[in-house]
Amino acid sequence: MSSKSLQEVCAATAASLSAPRGDALAKADEEGYPDWVQAVVWVERLKRVILHERDEDTLATEIPALAKGLAELLADVRREEGFDPSAAVAAFIPRLPQVRAQLAEDIEAAFEGDPAARSFGEIIVAYPSIHAITIYRLAHVLVELGVPQLPRIMSEHAHARTGIDIHPGATIGRRLFIDHGTGVVIGESSEIGDDVRMYHGVTLGAFSPRRGQTIRGTKRHPTIGDNVTIYPGATILGGETVVGSGSVVNGNAYVTESVPPNSRVIPEAPRQEVRQRAGAETKPEQVHWDI
Repeated sequence: MSSKSLQEVCAATAASLSAPRGDALAKADEEGYPDWVQAVVWVERLKRVILHERDEDTLATEIPALAKGLAELLADVRREEGFDPSAAVAAFIPRLPQVRAQLAEDIEAAFEGDPAARSFGEIIVAYPSIHAITIYRLAHVLVELGVPQLPRIMSEHAHARTGIDIHPGATIGRRLFIDHGTGVVIGESSEIGDDVRMYHGVTLGAFSPRRGQTIRGTKRHPTIGDNVTIYPGATILGGETVVGSGSVVNGNAYVTESVPPNSRVIPEAPRQEVRQRAGAETKPEQVHWDI
């Protein structure tokens, strides 16, 4: 392809991409949304301050910078009716000490609940659940203040980094501990009580509708009481499903109906057959794959 023809192709492509269209991408541009990279830089700075910073002079510099960064991010967001970005920033900053206190309890729960934990510092720097829960608790405050879009960017950043997907709209009590964590999904209208422990692969989900927008804003995800343990691979679905306080949900359970307090949900064990391999002798270094 000659340089002239390449130029012509590029010009035609540019003209096509810039042509007005009424599709979803064009509507998104009209609405406006924060820059993802800028949002991630801001939330990582905020997370560092919440988890690590104690020096008052440094905080006196960092807090105004974080407030300014939040205001800049909200400037690019479509303003919902009645939403005041300046008021949201002013209301968010004073909530940071409360979030820090909540996270201190989450870290304590992780230390008490995991015999593999060697120190509180190890939990902060090496446990993916603490990163995900930290960002969730910060994003949830923004949800409560009516901030659009940014909380979802925050939660998806945590999801990409940790494999833990917590919707910022979920309501989570004190001292949550997610052990390992990969594959955990906590839906938007989930309600989780105090002192809950869950393991990797747990889903607090909703039944799949054909038209999702028709049920937006309804209670679609389960309610988990206090002192509940949910083992790996368990799936709990539905807005009317309540797991009573003090209950244990075994691994791979599939729960779509409410469970009374102090219950144990035990899925039926799958059938399996053990066959002894017959045939020629094998040497110790040989590996056979017989599926």
